[in-house]
Parts: sequence; C-alpha cells; structure tokens
Amino acid sequence: MFLAAVVSPELVWNVLPPRKTEEKWCYGVDGKWLHREGVFLVHRDITHKQNLWWSYVPSESYAALDNDVKHLVGLLGTNTPASAVSDWKRAIQMAVGQYFGLIPHQRCLAHVIRYSNTLLPKRSPLLATRHLRAIGKSLLNVENVEEKGQWLHLLTNWGYEYGHLLIEKTVVPSGSRRKWWYTHGSLRRGWRLLTTDTNFFFSFLTIKGLPKTNNSLEGVNRNLNGKLGDHRGLILSYQVSFLSWVMAFSRVTTDTQLKQLWVEWKRRRL
Repeated sequence: MFLAAVVSPELVWNVLPPRKTEEKWCYGVDGKWLHREGVFLVHRDITHKQNLWWSYVPSESYAALDNDVKHLVGLLGTNTPASAVSDWKRAIQMAVGQYFGLIPHQRCLAHVIRYSNTLLPKRSPLLATRHLRAIGKSLLNVENVEEKGQWLHLLTNWGYEYGHLLIEKTVVPSGSRRKWWYTHGSLRRGWRLLTTDTNFFFSFLTIKGLPKTNNSLEGVNRNLNGKLGDHRGLILSYQVSFLSWVMAFSRVTTDTQLKQLWVEWKRRRL
C-alpha cells in the first residue's frame, strides 16, 4: 500500500514543516543514483540537519535542479540559506546562484580529494603523480588562512618542478585521426582539478558555520543505501516510493506527528 504511492515533499512540508529558526543556515544538495536509472535528489538544511525536499529525476541536470529549487524557494519564503556546500557540479552552481544569489558557496573538499585520488593513482610509477596526490589529500587538513597559504605554496612548487609534464605530447602512429595527445592526461586533469576555482575550496575559513565537506548529505545517502540494501529486489518505482517515505519519516519525531502524517496521506489518497 505504501509503496504504491509516493509521499510528496509538499505533503510532508504542509503537515510537518521544518523547525523555524532565526539562525543562519547552510544549504546542501546531493543525489543518489539508482543503478543508472535516475537520481534521487535530496535537498538539506545542513546546519539543522533537516531534509527539506526530494525528487526522482533522470539526471542531475540544471532543469531538474531548477524545478526542485524553484519549489523549495516558494516554501522557504524569506528564510533562504546564508551559504551553500556542494560537489560543485555546474548545474548546482547555476541553481544556487539563480535562486539564492551570491551567497558563499563551499566546494566539497571530500569530493575534490576523492576525484583527485581517482586521477592520481597511489602506486603510480610517476613521482610527480604521487606528489600531486599527496598535496590533494592534504587539502582536507587546512584549518586556517596560514595553512591555506602553505597548501597553495606546495601546489605552486609542484608546478615549477613538474609543470613540463603537463604539456608533454605523444605522437600518434600514422593512420589515426589524431596526430598527438597529451602523454599524461590524468595528471593534467588532476592538476586542473586542484587549481580551478580554488577560492571556493576555502570559503569555510571566512564564513562561520559553513562546513568544508558535504558529509551531512553523504551520511543521508549512506543511510538510504543501507535501507535499500535491506529491501533488495524492489522495482524502480517502489525504490523511489520507499526512499520518499524514508525522507518523510526523517521529519517525524513524535507519535503525534506520525499520526498527522498518516491522516493527511490517507485523506489525499481518498
């Protein structure tokens, strides 16, 4: 019965609106892929650990983010976030800027390091790769302006010592469409990752309460993964409905609230 109908975030918002507070809060958004068949997007008040909105969409496109955030802004009214943290996908940057203005936006350092480790293998035979990987991993240890300067200095020194590898080319044998390619493509991508939009690596240093990672939402996704794992074999539509109910129950803290949610859901079903 429950899985046959998705519980909407609008219904939950009407019955169990988020706790109101005068405190400034940080917005976060992340998606959980459902076996490449779409994404379950979760929008969250990171500061107060409240799930605000959710949806199932084909991909984390701007159209999907735009639709979600537009609805969310309508419900928030004047209580818009003072800051944001995300994995820095372009669609998220655009949606945050469009609806929340030029608020401080922290680039999730955990995502940066995770991608950096993928591009820069731990056991690479290239010393430059291993050095750049170590610099990337140390990003999470930066806690103040002085350490930020030291980290940027390490990055600059790496560029002076190994920068020539970034432009090294390999000539392609005759018969191929391409005449050459960059010899160390992954190294180039790792370097660009650590040197692009670096100001947004350190927004947390100047904004009180702004986290350096999106771990709050990562925790939500781990919880969703665990609960789906306990109910293996659900078809896609049931997975979406199940996750929606998990989100709804995350807003329930008392038996009275649970009854209110149940009564309203039944009323709308009739």
